Amino acid sequence: MTAADIFTVACVVAGGFFFLAGSVGLLRFPDALTRLHALTKADNLGLGLIVLGLLPQVDGVFAALKLVAVWLIAQLASASVTQLVVSVIRRDEDAA
Repeated sequence: MTAADIFTVACVVAGGFFFLAGSVGLLRFPDALTRLHALTKADNLGLGLIVLGLLPQVDGVFAALKLVAVWLIAQLASASVTQLVVSVIRRDEDAA
């Protein structure tokens, strides 16, 4: 097993841990805003660590750029969806 393989395994396991922590936060926190916060932060970090771990395993620069692009698009989508959900929650709180 090479150093790149060990790095990949360590980063993917750490990323999986953050995904698991975000899922636990989703189930355990009391309200929707704290659940969203836990889920988006942990999932973005988890996906970032997984992408970082996979970078040494790709064949070329183009494949590495695709991995980074997927991570950036997922971050953008996560932030956008979170803002939409929070705006609906705030609107419902103001109406009540």
